[in-house]
Amino acid sequence: MKIVDIKKAHKKIVDYIKLWFAGKGNAPVVIGISGGKDSTVCAALLTEALGKDRVVGVMMPNGIQKDISDSEKVIELLGIKRALINIEGAYEALRQQFLSDGHNPDDKSLYTTNTPARLRMTTLYGVAAIYGGYVCNTCNLSEDFVGYSTKWGDCTGDFGLLCGLTKTEVVALGDELGLPKELVHKAPSDGMCGKSDEDNLGFTYEQLDRFIRRESDVEISDIPTNVIRKIIKMNKNPNTKKKLVINEYPKF
Repeated sequence: MKIVDIKKAHKKIVDYIKLWFAGKGNAPVVIGISGGKDSTVCAALLTEALGKDRVVGVMMPNGIQKDISDSEKVIELLGIKRALINIEGAYEALRQQFLSDGHNPDDKSLYTTNTPARLRMTTLYGVAAIYGGYVCNTCNLSEDFVGYSTKWGDCTGDFGLLCGLTKTEVVALGDELGLPKELVHKAPSDGMCGKSDEDNLGFTYEQLDRFIRRESDVEISDIPTNVIRKIIKMNKNPNTKKKLVINEYPKF
């Protein structure tokens, strides 16, 4: 099994951020803060590399977000700048426009789960435009490998930090950074459909990450065949957003 040295990964990402922003003056970085492990780890790394005054953490609930306190906790912990932009009004206004023209989006999961993600990315670029900054992508290798992201939504950004690390490695990096366990080890979810990522995927990140990092099939012989087939199918799916995945990120 390929092992990524987390301490070296930590240093490499911080160095990457400094190099990426070299020559860009004091331009800030804008990042969506969901309160989950990926955005928490990214925000901590950005703060370490650039300083808290150059990081803008944006909370984007769609109406009421039950775990918004986790997002607040990340921003308070790091001392970064904050923005709270509720996308409910924009989402509902767009919905009403569809309905008024005879199109009902409410029973279409592709619409109801992906539209909020696209509105959030629009919001992040709006904040970046206001402050003259850049948007940080927070997707990880595990999500990108099976296309578990939204086209023109969370798979977008000016650069990424975790695209070369699996979900398991992101957790290890969060622990290395000394971030709160309740955030780093929080069950991942998309915050839109009410299910966990693993419920939606049909397999665990532990299984997926072992498949990605395997050096021989013997290392994954205990993973059910149907799970392996599903992972391979999702990875090979021509609709997978691989062409849209961020290309600017630290490689491991």
